Amino acid sequence: MAVLSATLGRVKPSPTIAMTTRAQELRAEGRDVISLSAGEPDFDTPENIKEAAIAAIRAGRTKYTAVDGIPELKKAIAAKFARENGLDYSPAEITVGTGGKQVLYNALMATLDPGDEVVIPAPYWVSYPDMVLLAGGTPVVVEAGLDQAFKMTPEQLDAAITPRTKWLIFNSPSNPTGAGYSAAELKGLTDVLMRHPHVWVLTDDMYEHLAFDGFTFATPVQVEPRLKDRTLTVNGVSKAYAMTGWRIGYAGGPEELIRGMRKVQSQSTSNPSSISQWAAVEALTGPQDFLEPNRRLFQSRRDLVVSMLNQAPGVSCPVPEGAFYVFPDISGCLGKTSAGGRRIDSDTDFAEALLDEENVAVVMGTAFGLSPNFRISYATSEAELEEACGRIQRFCAGLR
Repeated sequence: MAVLSATLGRVKPSPTIAMTTRAQELRAEGRDVISLSAGEPDFDTPENIKEAAIAAIRAGRTKYTAVDGIPELKKAIAAKFARENGLDYSPAEITVGTGGKQVLYNALMATLDPGDEVVIPAPYWVSYPDMVLLAGGTPVVVEAGLDQAFKMTPEQLDAAITPRTKWLIFNSPSNPTGAGYSAAELKGLTDVLMRHPHVWVLTDDMYEHLAFDGFTFATPVQVEPRLKDRTLTVNGVSKAYAMTGWRIGYAGGPEELIRGMRKVQSQSTSNPSSISQWAAVEALTGPQDFLEPNRRLFQSRRDLVVSMLNQAPGVSCPVPEGAFYVFPDISGCLGKTSAGGRRIDSDTDFAEALLDEENVAVVMGTAFGLSPNFRISYATSEAELEEACGRIQRFCAGLR
């Protein structure tokens, strides 16, 4: 007899994790697989951050902490928001979770009732719609394709809002496209939101420090301070500080919302790892000088990948403003047959055949709500990227 809930039946497993797992399995079989599916920097966590964690262990800071973060970390986060974003959050307006993913989930669980709608621009990070479904809400997907540089327009946002809209989930620079909204583009969206005072903003700023070609990162409350009392500004240490496995995300928002999120966390996981929290204090308050060299390295990798993919027949790859992803269009590859005899009728066919025939793992665009595309994470070495993109060129040249 089935014991799983109907709600769970509406939710899909993460396709990015599924593709990464498949690549690992093939590697274990001895295949020379290059995986470009995981959104994880290949750098090691900086030494001072690791040392802070070791010091915390030696000092016995290994007990339960306050449910949503130690005071020292909340103070460091408040200082970060003030220093880098010009945002004024008190410690009571800050929450810390086990990764940005938990922070987003807590917010949706704390606020959504059946019938509530959440506007999500596509392409979107794979987890947004499924988190909304798990929390009992209804995702309202707004497609923003290549022709509009993967950015939702103010007109699209306005048309998507109904009396049942509770949240807009916003991510810039974006996973999966790397598209970044300028302050002027953001102003167009915040002007719409000012006309709809019942809509809250959940902004995912995880890729803030990865902005290229003079693109300047901005977050909604910076652009429209009057939105502060209905915005949750989410960030974390995973990407900028190469701390994905440490699992620390955080957010600033209205105190009532933060209290509700704390209640959800108190009855699910309780506090994030005490050791990771002390490491995050050092990440946010210690030296920041490695951020700029890392950013330049990612920009150089981006340029390599974009150049090589645009030389692959049937592929069109725009230049992203930030993050460490590209999201090329493969319209020119559809309706053809691969050298291995696989008919390519969708981006799923493309990704599966590419893995089978050339041992390159990418994630199909369908997973992110827009086709026909695929996502590459270029958070790996230039040598590996060059080899992988060469294989993609060969695969595309073999399509007939």
